[in-house]
Amino acid sequence: MDAFVNASMILSGMGPLDAPKTWGGKLFAGLYALYSGLLLLLASSIVLAPVVHRLFHRFHLEEGKTT
Repeated sequence: MDAFVNASMILSGMGPLDAPKTWGGKLFAGLYALYSGLLLLLASSIVLAPVVHRLFHRFHLEEGKTT
């Protein structure tokens, strides 16, 4: 459980932490860190989707067209 909570906190960018003492606290901290990382990816993909779509139109990249 210690490895899980430390890996998930580092992966999410929250850094190493003063580890919670209970098993439940460690589970919550690890899941919350993973949730935060996934939420950041989701929000940034929603924000950047129109920009990427516009770039595809700008460079004439069309789906399914093989030339």
